[in-house]
Amino acid sequence: MTVSTVPVPDSLEQALSPQWLTAALQPRFPGIDICAVVPGPVVDRISTNARFTIECAGGVPEGLSPALCIKGYFNEIGRAARYVGAPEAYFYRDVAATNGVRTLRCVYADIDPDTQHGVVITEDVVSQGGSFLDGNSPYMAGQAAETLAELARLHSATWAEPRYADVAWLGPRLGRVLEVWGQSTTIATIARNFEGPNGQRVPAEVRDAVRLVEAYRRFIVPTGAELAAKPWCVIHGDAHVGNVFLDGAQIPSMLDWQLVQRGTWCLDVGYHLASTLTVEERRRTERDLLRHYLDCLAAQGVTPPVWDEAWRAIGLGMVHGFFLWGITTKVQPDVIATLLHRIGTAVADHDALSALHE
Repeated sequence: MTVSTVPVPDSLEQALSPQWLTAALQPRFPGIDICAVVPGPVVDRISTNARFTIECAGGVPEGLSPALCIKGYFNEIGRAARYVGAPEAYFYRDVAATNGVRTLRCVYADIDPDTQHGVVITEDVVSQGGSFLDGNSPYMAGQAAETLAELARLHSATWAEPRYADVAWLGPRLGRVLEVWGQSTTIATIARNFEGPNGQRVPAEVRDAVRLVEAYRRFIVPTGAELAAKPWCVIHGDAHVGNVFLDGAQIPSMLDWQLVQRGTWCLDVGYHLASTLTVEERRRTERDLLRHYLDCLAAQGVTPPVWDEAWRAIGLGMVHGFFLWGITTKVQPDVIATLLHRIGTAVADHDALSALHE
């Protein structure tokens, strides 16, 4: 993507001004002259997602939708966590277009070098008949096969790729929350989820916050030899069903790339299988879906892991997802409950915590 020279906006008001938008989109759409911006719905949590439409002197340029959406960290809470959005903006700016993974069509992405504030403008898929999913959205094995194929596209395009090996913003950071919160706070947060209404359907054999944190820490702090032995690629990092959208043709694609980083393929695949499907559907289809993913890797020139190794590995991805939803508190409780049930049951089915404690 052509990098804009206009400063990254500091406020939503600035971002939605015709002057800033014209300057921001000029590198990709030379001659564009935005004369009016019509604000639309705004979702304001940690990040701010604002839909809007543009009017241009001489008409909207060919190849640009007039219905757009901007994502940035403009509110008071977001300003303190602006660095969180930087990897996603880097991904859209520097990676997405080169590997062909199906995601939001981005028309601007940039990062403030001082504040690390990442801002992204994409086409508004809702205006095109698309929809965003959450943990309780119906999702079937055929759809999971499609998103696993997209994850395989991302993984294969970046598989041990030298140009991504030393990119700082792709550095592994799975243990960041343990560093920031500390182990005792992390355990207490997970325990509240497990012991409260959100955790009532988590199988008893894995409803242990201490054991989960110890297993996760063991997984994310491998020895140098273990790191060298694992093939790495660029991973989504948070590949649950709520980070999937359906476009206007109802084709599933991935979004929300804040946890993109170098890692092992199984983190995405195990987590995706455990979170997208009901327990019954996952149990019925997960072997076929894993074979499908491995076949997609092979079709794109990557020698996939052997079956027994791959089957064991997806349990690690399930533990990754279980940990992330164990520490989640600022999402609708019914979504947290559903995903803790699904992913926790997958962890129990695969005996994945035991594997990490061996």
